[in-house]
Formats: sequence, C-alpha cells, structure tokens
Amino acid sequence: MRFLRGLHRRPPVRRAIAALVAGYVRLVHATSRWTMEGEEHARAGGESFIFCFWHGRMLMLPPAWKAGRPVRMLISRHADGRLIAEVIRRFGIGTVAGSSTKGRVSAVREILRAVEAGTCIGITPDGPRGPRMRAQGGAIALARRAGVPILPASYAVRRRKILASWDRFVLPWPFNRGVYIWGEPLHVPPEAGPEKEEALRAELERRLNAVTEEADALCGHGPPEPGPPRPRRANETAPRTGTEGGR
Repeated sequence: MRFLRGLHRRPPVRRAIAALVAGYVRLVHATSRWTMEGEEHARAGGESFIFCFWHGRMLMLPPAWKAGRPVRMLISRHADGRLIAEVIRRFGIGTVAGSSTKGRVSAVREILRAVEAGTCIGITPDGPRGPRMRAQGGAIALARRAGVPILPASYAVRRRKILASWDRFVLPWPFNRGVYIWGEPLHVPPEAGPEKEEALRAELERRLNAVTEEADALCGHGPPEPGPPRPRRANETAPRTGTEGGR
C-alpha cells in the first residue's frame, strides 16, 4: 500500500480510501475468470490453521476466502496496517493488532485464543518490512504453540502492474484471468527446538515461493525474484512476523 502513503492518517480519509480499495478488489474479482488449486487443503478436516502468503500478494486474497471458517489476520498497529484492516473488514475478515515492535506479546496471546476457538489466522511471513519473499520465523513459532498446521497460499493474474515497493506489490487489472493456489499443510511438532524450527522456516519459505512461482507460470509470467536474505543474529530465536503496508 505504499502508493497510498500519506493519504490515510486521518480516520475519515482512511475509511474512504479503504472503501475505494475494497471496491476495486471486488471489481477485479467479479470481472475476472479465476481457477483455484489445492482448495482441498484449506477444507480438509475441522481444525483451524495458519495460512501464510507473501506481502506483495495480499490484495486479491480476501474475496477468495471460502474455507467456511472464521478468519482473522495479524495486522500492524501502524497507519498502513489500520488501512489494511479497514479494507479486509469489508470482506468479513477480522484482525489481530500487533507486530514485531508493538503489541507482540498481546497479539500472540490473542492469536492463541482465537485458534483455540476455531478461527484461522493469516500471516505475511515477510512482513512488515521484508526482505520480500523471505520467511521470518514467527509463523513457525506460532504454529508450534497453537498446535495447528501452516498452509501456504498465493495468487497470480495475467494482466498486472508490479509496483516499485519493497515487496513488489502485485496490482491486477480488471477483466483478467487469475489463479489461486493453496499448498500442502506444513506441520510443526510441539517439541520442535531451534534447529527444527529453522528447518521448518526454510521449508515454509520454499513452499511459499513454489506456489507463487507456479501461480505466475500458469498466468504466463516468469518466476518472481525474492529479496536478499536478512542476516540472522546469533541470538535470534523468534524472528518477526506481521502484516503491514509496504514500508
């Protein structure tokens, strides 16, 4: 949402922009032909799950949610995050406010309570600041604590504009063709230690990039290029995770 920066600080303006963005998303979705692959993964069983998607691929995911379960998304407390929350609220999607810098502990507690109550949770593991298409470890740690699987998800369209933002945000045009892809669930053992969590973080990143690359290929595009990996500190045990507008 970098292209909207500076226009959404005041609540009335933010609500107006959110209505316009939600209207555009509905227009694109209604005037385009969509296929969905792997939907059985999202519908399998009666358990909740955490679904992960890259920050640059968030725009068209809200109208695709048909899993038949309540869903909330982890959203930053910053102004960009509040704008995203206003947009997805119009699609019946709730939020959990928190990020790596503010409200992290309370957000984790709220997520665990929501999952226990049967709610699915959406997370962008490369948010809020990237690097793009590089998974941080927060989703793995949450899945371990919550005892639920992680499902990777992505989408692509034939006609689009790639914005010059850190996440290479995909802006689709109306009257399009697109595809949604759900990947196979990734299970995190409750006894997973740091080494196992790091291996699962890398596997989540690989799977998310794989479904994104597959979606792009089905729409006639080459593979997207991830950003350079973020250097990991020796004492880092729970990397950040969150959803926030491009920063």
